Amino acid sequence: MKIWVDADACPAVIREILFRAAERAQIETTLVANHALRTPPSRFIRSIRVEQGADVADHEIQRRVAPGDLVITSDLPLAAELIAKQAQVLTPRGEPLTADNVRARLNMRDFMETLRASGIQSGGPASLNQTDRREFARHLDTLIARARR
Repeated sequence: MKIWVDADACPAVIREILFRAAERAQIETTLVANHALRTPPSRFIRSIRVEQGADVADHEIQRRVAPGDLVITSDLPLAAELIAKQAQVLTPRGEPLTADNVRARLNMRDFMETLRASGIQSGGPASLNQTDRREFARHLDTLIARARR
């Protein structure tokens, strides 16, 4: 298993959790973004900088991911594509996305976009909190342990 990170929107605190896990478990972890990222010196952690543009990082991840790899993203359309390729997906809030729940989440996202387009203010997502960080770390550890079996 390799870990791929849709890093353009991944919070720094989540990247730090990933860096520690990559070192501890010795798992190749790659951050993909359209801007330069700082990564700690490590033989397990690297970053790929892609060109600016909509979905360029997403396409790079889709091209490189293999079945069983883990991708960290909150991008629901990307998650659906990756799940179809038999990758595992975890959001930065620690929510596993699966074939069973990603379609419902896409439908809700589309519904909310329709509401916003009609002028209804729905607000954005809540800030990442300590519970989200704990859930992310817990699910990440579980997925890494499962991959090692």
